[in-house]
Amino acid sequence: MSKYLLHIVLFLATTQFFFAQDNGVVAFVLPVRASLKFNKYALNPTFSFVREQNKYVTFTNKREWVQFNDAPQTYLFSYSGRFAENRGMGIGLFQQDYGVLTTFGGLVNYAYNVVLDRDSNLTFGANLGFYQSGVNQGRVVSNYDDPALQNIPNNSMLTINPGINYGTTFLDFGMAITNFVSYNLKSSTLIEDNPEQGFQAHIMYTGFMDSRGFFDESKFSTLLRTEFKKDKTIISGLARIAVPKGIWAQAGYNTLYGLSAGIGINVSNQIAIEYNYEKAVGDLASFGNSHEFTLAYKFNKRYRYNYSDEEQEQALLIPDKRTRQIAARRKANSKATSIDREALAAKRAEQRAIAQAKADSIAKVKADKRAELKAAAKERIEQRQRAYQAQNTDVVKQAVVLNEVAKKDNASNLEEKNQLDETARLKAEQVEQARIAEAARLKAQQEEQARIAEAARLKAQQEEKARIAEAARLKAQLEEQARIAEAARLKAQQEEQARIAEAARLKAEQEEQARIAEAARLKAEQEEQARIAEAARLKAEQEEQARIAEAARLKAEQEEQSRAVVENVGEMKESDEIQFPPVTNPTTESLKNVTKLALEADEEQEMLMIQLNEVIIIKEKDLKDLKKENDLSEQGIVSAPKPFKSVTEENARLASLTQQLDQQIEKQNDKIELIETLYSTRLKEVSDKKDPTNMFYAKTIDKIKSNQAETVKAKEQLLLKLKEIRVATEIERKRRIKRALYDNAEDRYNKDRAALNSIKQITKTSTLPLSEKDFDYGDVAPGNIQIVKDVKHAESGYYLVLAVHTDVVKRDQFLMRTIEAGLRDIDFFFDVTTNKYYIYHEKYENIDAAKRKLENKGPEPYNKNMSMVKIENN
Repeated sequence: MSKYLLHIVLFLATTQFFFAQDNGVVAFVLPVRASLKFNKYALNPTFSFVREQNKYVTFTNKREWVQFNDAPQTYLFSYSGRFAENRGMGIGLFQQDYGVLTTFGGLVNYAYNVVLDRDSNLTFGANLGFYQSGVNQGRVVSNYDDPALQNIPNNSMLTINPGINYGTTFLDFGMAITNFVSYNLKSSTLIEDNPEQGFQAHIMYTGFMDSRGFFDESKFSTLLRTEFKKDKTIISGLARIAVPKGIWAQAGYNTLYGLSAGIGINVSNQIAIEYNYEKAVGDLASFGNSHEFTLAYKFNKRYRYNYSDEEQEQALLIPDKRTRQIAARRKANSKATSIDREALAAKRAEQRAIAQAKADSIAKVKADKRAELKAAAKERIEQRQRAYQAQNTDVVKQAVVLNEVAKKDNASNLEEKNQLDETARLKAEQVEQARIAEAARLKAQQEEQARIAEAARLKAQQEEKARIAEAARLKAQLEEQARIAEAARLKAQQEEQARIAEAARLKAEQEEQARIAEAARLKAEQEEQARIAEAARLKAEQEEQARIAEAARLKAEQEEQSRAVVENVGEMKESDEIQFPPVTNPTTESLKNVTKLALEADEEQEMLMIQLNEVIIIKEKDLKDLKKENDLSEQGIVSAPKPFKSVTEENARLASLTQQLDQQIEKQNDKIELIETLYSTRLKEVSDKKDPTNMFYAKTIDKIKSNQAETVKAKEQLLLKLKEIRVATEIERKRRIKRALYDNAEDRYNKDRAALNSIKQITKTSTLPLSEKDFDYGDVAPGNIQIVKDVKHAESGYYLVLAVHTDVVKRDQFLMRTIEAGLRDIDFFFDVTTNKYYIYHEKYENIDAAKRKLENKGPEPYNKNMSMVKIENN
């Protein structure tokens, strides 16, 4: 037990998880602070929406400070994410274990987004949590009451955590209030001075990396948070990089909890796992490290939402074949489109080159012909000049020659013109034929490309039809499997209903048998109680005379103690015998009257103190008698026990006396204050402190104040003594109750043996198999070795216990279920210290044999929570 308490104290001293109230409660804290992938709404309620595209079901287990046994451990099961274009939601169940302390509850999240413009969003969110906290009695291993655990109550708490976030293209700014409202449902009060109540602010960046290779299109995000709490400020930072291949890593630092690092992978397109490691530093370094595991399932979505930077996620271990086909098809289509574009550009360049070549060819032909004509004309002119100079004949002959020359020139020019036209025609015809051939080639090329594109389209259409047919086949197959599963489920349900009906019939029959046995047991107990009551009455009559003599002795003792109290309070004030100074003015008269009233109040307080002391003396005497009776009983000396008397009247008298005394003390304080005020006024009128009247009242005031202080001190001492008497009386009463139970142990043992034999005789083996839900194992603690001492009618050794019950009916029901399941060799023993029945199957002399049997206990339902209990008898 001391080990558990040490761990609790260490934990509470460092984290302030408990905080001081009249009925101590546990603050709401979920330690999922090292992940930027899952359960982000626990950091800020708007994060179920902000930068989110998907919905997840996650299961998270975090074990903190593993250096200690029974270290703090948190289990969180949640369903959260983006549910609409402007809404995010989440719901979670959690359990937190801290040694023997357990907190269990739920968390509901809602976030709503308002679009301000294209790149601006304002998101509001809130987390509503409900949880219960207290001691988990199933983890306490002790056969005696521990006051440290009894002082920790169970509480039901309701908490509200609001938050807000403003987002731009890459940045988010926000704030939240943790434990903004904490309401204790048990006491119906709002919790104040919560150390975990605080204000937090954050800034977050989200973007993608533009690079090549492994990190291309990787998502990078970072979060900086500051938490301002009542007695501390915490600054933390987280950074995460997610690679499209399906793996991510993250790291962070928290000024209170230290360094953290984590890694996660997508097992498939929908299943992911994540691990985070946290290393404590600073004051928590000696507590050890923390580990966090998360298993997540991502739901497929129909739409792509705005205001979310969705990374390209693939599966690292089990890739999706359909995703690879689509990606390959997109790649092929992209490649085909690129080829078409290149072909079109080449075609256009070729057409431009042909047109330019045609124009160049025609211009060159025309330039050549013009040069030839010019040269021929020049040659003809030179010939005519030579002919003119050489001609010596007559004009007629010359005219004839010139005429011939002119005819020849005209014929030559015509011939040349015809040749030029024929050459140009032939060139144009060649160009036209080349154009027609090129057009035919280009048309054929276009037709071939169109044919290839059409073939690809038809192939894609056939593949799509095949995919649709395959999807229809798979859907029909799934529907058929679902139909078969539903038929099997209905059949199993009918069989289960029949089994439940048969079990209910057997249970009713067994309960009737148990009721008859219980009625017989109650009748025997009533007869035993009547016998004990008669014996007590006879003993009371025998001791009446002794009580009368004891009462006389008590009265004398009370008178003696009253006299001592009077001496402690102060001497009797006899106001009538005091000789007051003569009255000389109104101030002196008022001073005299108030002083008389104060002296009379002194006497009233004295009488109340005497009465209070008398009641305390009676209670002290009752305590002494009860303690003497218990001491003699433990020594084996039988004495007549005094019956418990009602304390209602005594408590009412005590309350009345205490109230009257408090009122008198308060009134006396007012009188003293008034007397001092009048005395100050008197000093202003007669400033001489040696004046007889002034000296008289100064002395009287000191005496009244001294008596008042002694009265207050005496009252506090009496009330402290009363408190000690009450605590001691409660302890002695518990001793008396346990002693009475112990005295009846033999009768209980005989009745228990008779009940066990009766159950074994009337209970038959069930024809239907039993499951674990048919058994109530009670307070058994599997996995622990419990030690109980001084058990009557049971030998020392190691017992394999199946169930632990305090209720006799539940004990008998477990015995019947075990016999119905086929185990008739069943027994139990009773521990008077804890008032519990331990139902066991086997007993061993050494621990090794017991451990071997415990490790190989078998699959029977009654063995589910089998544990080892060691009995140590003196």
